[in-house]
Amino acid sequence: MKKVVLVSREESSRSSNTSSSSVTTSTRYAECQKNHAASTGGHNVDGCTEFRPGGVEGSSLALTCANCGCHRNFHRKVVENR
Repeated sequence: MKKVVLVSREESSRSSNTSSSSVTTSTRYAECQKNHAASTGGHNVDGCTEFRPGGVEGSSLALTCANCGCHRNFHRKVVENR
């Protein structure tokens, strides 16, 4: 099975009086943290280790994980500044 990692990049530039620099932010979504036993007072996650979009970028299916069927918001968000 092919692994797909969703990465979005955002570039912003900060300027000061003497110099300017560029910061690139990379975002990916890691393991699923949806608690399937929340209604019974327990804690049980499905074990999905990485978000894989269920459709092409820009479609509503791109927000659903192809591995576990959960919405992207249930997956841990990892932001890396470069």
